[in-house]
Amino acid sequence: MSRRGWFLFIAMCLIWGIPYLCIRVAVRELDPGCLVFARTMPAALVLLPLAWRRGTLSSLRGKMGWLLAYSVIEFGIPWFLMSTAERHISSSLAGLIICTVPLIAVTINKVIHPQQIIGPHRLVGLGLGTLGVAILVGLDVRGSAAGWVGLMLLVAVGYSIGPMILSYRLHESSGLAVAAVSVTAVAVAYAPWGMTHWPSHLHPTTWLACGVLTVICTAVAFTLFFTLIQEVGPSRSVVVTYANTGVAVLLGTVFLNERLTVGILVGFPLVVIGSYYATSRRNVSPEA
Repeated sequence: MSRRGWFLFIAMCLIWGIPYLCIRVAVRELDPGCLVFARTMPAALVLLPLAWRRGTLSSLRGKMGWLLAYSVIEFGIPWFLMSTAERHISSSLAGLIICTVPLIAVTINKVIHPQQIIGPHRLVGLGLGTLGVAILVGLDVRGSAAGWVGLMLLVAVGYSIGPMILSYRLHESSGLAVAAVSVTAVAVAYAPWGMTHWPSHLHPTTWLACGVLTVICTAVAFTLFFTLIQEVGPSRSVVVTYANTGVAVLLGTVFLNERLTVGILVGFPLVVIGSYYATSRRNVSPEA
């Protein structure tokens, strides 16, 4: 990986460890639909004029169908499901479930490209990762929480498919244009609900959480992420979930007093190791 690639990778690892904490804080006062609106509308008001001024919107010509699909799969549905789940589970657990993204991405790639040969390293990785998730869920999830973990797994599926759409269908488009139009589409879709269900009063902490989600975790993050995908490819780009999960657990423990459970201590390392080997380029056919 180039020096530029490493810089982008490290930046994304840090930035995308923050949303879980901010979402957990914000959903104390905002319902999921309002939070998605609050996260996307300000970002749209910044990114769309910027993309228009730079003349990058023309790069989306003829690709609006795929762009809409990307908007729904990467933003529209996952952010609503994540906000809903984090009303019931800890930010640490939410972040840990997202750590399954590389495993899911490898599985989806195999379904799409059945001719792809998954070598021994990847098979071992998938096995370890699956075991880690089983331990995490088995030790930390009780009763009704299983349903909210299921929602987070759907988020992970969306986060696995999104980079594939970017890489294979939108790779010739400007990352800024994709980010601008995507968040604008989601903001418009959630605007009727957000504007009619917005609370009359919000605590300053909630406003701060929304601001961080909008500026750092959306506008800045996705602009950098599109550049990272162009630099290292979709499979390696989702590896940021290894480190940002650790950041999410650390922030949840320090700022929200979330417990470091046995499931986290045992399951998380297995998921990370498994994801590393599952996305390894060793023993992979040229078609992969």
